[in-house]
Amino acid sequence: MSSPTSTPTVTHGTFSIERHYPTTPKRVFSALSDKAKKRRWQVEGEGFTIEKFEMDFKVGGLEHASFSYQGGPLITMDLMYQDIVPEKRIVFVYSMAMGGNRMSSSLTTMELLATDKGTDLILTEQGAFFDGIDSFKGREEGTRGLLEMLAKELDAHA
Repeated sequence: MSSPTSTPTVTHGTFSIERHYPTTPKRVFSALSDKAKKRRWQVEGEGFTIEKFEMDFKVGGLEHASFSYQGGPLITMDLMYQDIVPEKRIVFVYSMAMGGNRMSSSLTTMELLATDKGTDLILTEQGAFFDGIDSFKGREEGTRGLLEMLAKELDAHA
């Protein structure tokens, strides 16, 4: 929802991030599909206050997170799983809002490729960003940070 005095806008962007994890696809998939593990790396952390985190990991299943950062506005994320191939692929659509204003909707694919030295994760996101609240570059930067938190989760619980 845009403010009454602004003209609604939408920008589109696609990015792809490749990240290597020195562990098996089974362990990476578990960190993406297990509710407690995903909560730790995705929404917990210094400065975050979590209002709610729900996750039903199945095709058609929903995930919802509500949180704030350093006392800022409430951020919500609503996700639906579209395709799941264990240890290979997860596809989902999600929308985000901040302070009650919708900021984006995206389609994301995460591919897990086994290598001799672990797992290559390839994440591709196609997004629509609304009214200048979020941007393609900001989302890519935030996603890179989340993938770093995933690496820390995998290291901490090896």
